[in-house]
Amino acid sequence: MARPPRRPPTRQVGELMAELIEPVLARKAGMTLGLLSAWPEIVGPRLADATRPERLAWPSRPYDDAPFQPAQLVIACEGAFVLRLQHEAGEIVQRVNGFFGYHAVDRIRIVQRPVARVQESRKPKWQPPDAQATRAIARSVENIENPRLRRALERYGACVLGRNRANDV
Repeated sequence: MARPPRRPPTRQVGELMAELIEPVLARKAGMTLGLLSAWPEIVGPRLADATRPERLAWPSRPYDDAPFQPAQLVIACEGAFVLRLQHEAGEIVQRVNGFFGYHAVDRIRIVQRPVARVQESRKPKWQPPDAQATRAIARSVENIENPRLRRALERYGACVLGRNRANDV
């Protein structure tokens, strides 16, 4: 009996996206996703939220046999943290080189600009209303004749009470 063809193993979306993004990032910024993801560990918790590696500027090589020259790491930094970043520049260069495993970077250039951060949602989390609140909602909309409108108002009431309940907790 013939075997059905084997399917390729399932892969995570992150792996697929990395395959798409990695060549573009390498071509445009001379960096890897590994450096971006390891950045908080490289610079430490005090600078992780206020800095971001922008690109690796490799010097041009006039001919193929030219000796290797390390890159310049361009780092975006928010204004208040520039002094701290300058103070820790030597240590950051050593950590970046340790990350790459060779002398890839010899200097840092700091570009002062806002660093985009993912803002945490300040909206309160929704919690389902308890049985007493559900009964109160049902009593308040029981006189509505249209069943679709009554169900919509019940859902709306559950959402409002669930939001308010999340604020109380």
